[in-house]
Amino acid sequence: MTRRERLSRCYFHQEQDRPAVYSRSGFPPDDPSYDALKAYFAEHTELKVDWDTRACETPLPTRRRREPHSEDWEREVITLETPAGPLESSHLHSLKGEPGRHESYFLKSREDAEKYLALALPELHGDVSTHARLEREMGDAGIVQAYLAPNPGGSAVELFGSELFAIMSVTDRDVIHALCERRKDLLLKRVKFLLSQDVGPFFCLTGEEYIVPPLHGPRDFYDFVVKYDKPILDLIHEAGGRVHIHCHGSIKRVINGLAEMGTDVLHPFEPPPQGNITAAEAKAVARGRMSLEGNIQIDRMYRCSPEEIWRETLALIRDAFDDHRGLTVCPTASPYMRGKGEACFPAFKAMIDTVVDWRG
Repeated sequence: MTRRERLSRCYFHQEQDRPAVYSRSGFPPDDPSYDALKAYFAEHTELKVDWDTRACETPLPTRRRREPHSEDWEREVITLETPAGPLESSHLHSLKGEPGRHESYFLKSREDAEKYLALALPELHGDVSTHARLEREMGDAGIVQAYLAPNPGGSAVELFGSELFAIMSVTDRDVIHALCERRKDLLLKRVKFLLSQDVGPFFCLTGEEYIVPPLHGPRDFYDFVVKYDKPILDLIHEAGGRVHIHCHGSIKRVINGLAEMGTDVLHPFEPPPQGNITAAEAKAVARGRMSLEGNIQIDRMYRCSPEEIWRETLALIRDAFDDHRGLTVCPTASPYMRGKGEACFPAFKAMIDTVVDWRG
């Protein structure tokens, strides 16, 4: 099988000759220590690239300004203009290549949410030919996913921040539903446009992880994730497409909801201690319903020997690939530690080589 065929069969729940092997590639910027690992990924793994579908929409009316914050950080302030008045958020950007930090969020009250809800849905426009260009460039090495950005529930969390969202889900649940409904309508509109332009068949959503235990229980997951994601996934499935869902955290109590709403590929189904579901438990739920992508914790790639990763990879294949379907071996996140590319290369190579050389 080609690498594209192998990934496609995984997304469409068909038999594979071996598991796929993949890694997300959000490397630290301008870090040459990862050059050898990037080259090994390109040569030996199934590749994926996300095409950002937000380019097809008129941007929201925002203004941005940068200002000094400290020796190590710069503040970016974003003002969103609404018919009912402005909303403002701020974000800290590292001057030393570290991950950014939210300082404040657009929505700080019910009144702010009502301002946001006064915004009209963005208009769709533009040229989607970059998707076809990426497909041509990818060839048989992998697939291109149309990235739909945060799902309805995740979008609401990103507007409030996790703490205030949790409070509002108790005190102002109707507002949360209104925000989810607006986002669902926007994504349905966007997907219909993309399908009319022959974009597909691979799509991906994120944001589900914000509404999993322990901060939220299964009721919230079904109310704010399954309820609003399912119509979007149904529309994609009706057109013959498939959907990848990225959901960290303790998903054991909500993994059935992920399957019920139509998830085709689930990443990363984390084991303890970061999550609470083993590969065998995830496979028991996913079997015949969705494919799994994971679940080697990213920190292990920096602190474990190649022999340990070899054993862990074989155990994952044993527990989640007995039917020769629905497994992509993958770390739980991108390589992320600045300056540590050479240190993690042997572990990544052990994971990749174990899968490529596997004969079941």
